[in-house]
Amino acid sequence: MFLVEAKRIVIVIFGAVLNALSLNFFLISANVYASGFTGAAQLISSIFKDFLGIGLTTGIILFVLNIPVIILGWYKVGKGFTIYSVVSVIFTTFFLEVIPIVELSEDIILNAVFGGVLGGAGVGLTLRHGASTGGMDIVAMVLSRMKDRPIGVYFLTLNAIIIAMAGLLYEPENALYTLLTLYVTTRVIDTLHTRHAKVTAMIITHKPEELQKAIHDTMVRGITILPAKGAYTRDDKSMMYLVVTRYELYDLERIIAEVDPNAFTNIVQTTGVFGSFRRD
Repeated sequence: MFLVEAKRIVIVIFGAVLNALSLNFFLISANVYASGFTGAAQLISSIFKDFLGIGLTTGIILFVLNIPVIILGWYKVGKGFTIYSVVSVIFTTFFLEVIPIVELSEDIILNAVFGGVLGGAGVGLTLRHGASTGGMDIVAMVLSRMKDRPIGVYFLTLNAIIIAMAGLLYEPENALYTLLTLYVTTRVIDTLHTRHAKVTAMIITHKPEELQKAIHDTMVRGITILPAKGAYTRDDKSMMYLVVTRYELYDLERIIAEVDPNAFTNIVQTTGVFGSFRRD
């Protein structure tokens, strides 16, 4: 258990390094913006510096923006998920402060693409190991646990504001290059983690009661349990059918491995859900 958690923390820190490199080596010097809270912090920093003459760094602003969200996550999502988000935010802030801002290339397209690749890799790796980078990840988790709300709308709204402000305050081209960065970031996250906000899990197990209890102790999700029979062994089994968000996928995999390592699990990408998504 200790090694698993230690690995998780190392991945979170490595993701923070990638996010910081994305900003300080590519995006900040080119006035091209990242997605979510990171992009918002970057934009606010640029406004303070270029229009108000106040030198507030992206790292400090990112930390401040995450404080109320982290408090919300602590009470609404859970301490474990939030603690890893805190680790990610703290180390991202730290690396943003200690890594110098360097202009590796004057080509804005190269900056937009490579900044997007590094940022997407940092977020994708963090999500893949059951943690988050704070910000919109926590907001999405809170919304998914409250109601089955269209999480993508909130991401789209915030990113649209960032793109619009980049175009209005700087050159219109900056908005287009920011859009390129967001596209590249999304594609990298899709590759490393999952494209869809929700996935369907079909679990074939001999321990449906134990798995059901362990899953419900961690997440609020409805589960359908169906009788199943092995075609070769003719053993009686059960199939558990449930839909989870991509933020819960790591925890689901961990629970299955702990409760029934011999269970067979098929994860299917889910494009839409109708009806009750939560366990009431």
